[in-house]
Amino acid sequence: MEIDLYMQLKKNPKMYNILKNNSYWIKQLNRNPENYKRFESEMKERYKLRATDKINEVIDNIDLISAVLETLK
Repeated sequence: MEIDLYMQLKKNPKMYNILKNNSYWIKQLNRNPENYKRFESEMKERYKLRATDKINEVIDNIDLISAVLETLK
């Protein structure tokens, strides 16, 4: 694995944790550093960091608040 890629992974604890728990990514990144985008995408999916996940979370919070306000009426 390229040193700059390794340092980038080491700086982000979420990425490093996925790398430790899914060792097949080490092999994939060693063979082809261009797999970093796929790795980053999987990390965002696992930790729900995608834009769609954030939007869904906001919608769920709004629904919860509106349900609470309806019960208080």
